[in-house]
Amino acid sequence: MKLHELKPAFGSTTAPKRLGRGIGSGLGKTSGKGHKGAKARSGGGKRPGFEGGQMPLTMRLPKRGFTNKWATEYVAINVDALNVFEDGSVVGPVELIQAGIIKKIEDGIKILGNGELTKKLTVQAMKFSASAKEKIEAAGGNCEVI
Repeated sequence: MKLHELKPAFGSTTAPKRLGRGIGSGLGKTSGKGHKGAKARSGGGKRPGFEGGQMPLTMRLPKRGFTNKWATEYVAINVDALNVFEDGSVVGPVELIQAGIIKKIEDGIKILGNGELTKKLTVQAMKFSASAKEKIEAAGGNCEVI
């Protein structure tokens, strides 16, 4: 078998609708759109959420709260999650992603103090809680703000 001999499986592809090619084709004149109305016009139809002129549900429900689009969002990691790294290693954002502890760096990484740290690590992050800094330094490691 060669590349130019490849074909799709029988019945997996269908011929495109050829609209407006005479009444004998079955899709001539109005091209399957029927007579008049919004759906017959170009760009016709209703937008998503339209309820026939009735006040839409999204407008009837009360609006609550506020989302600050400029807020900084930190990924929080507890010190006990850092025990997966080898003793004496440098732990930064790249290493955390490679180890599968975090999926992505939002606006930064904050290390929190929940749990115990048993290894001496150099931890690089944007922020540290006071208890996390204390535990990392008590284990013989150090904290670097990046």
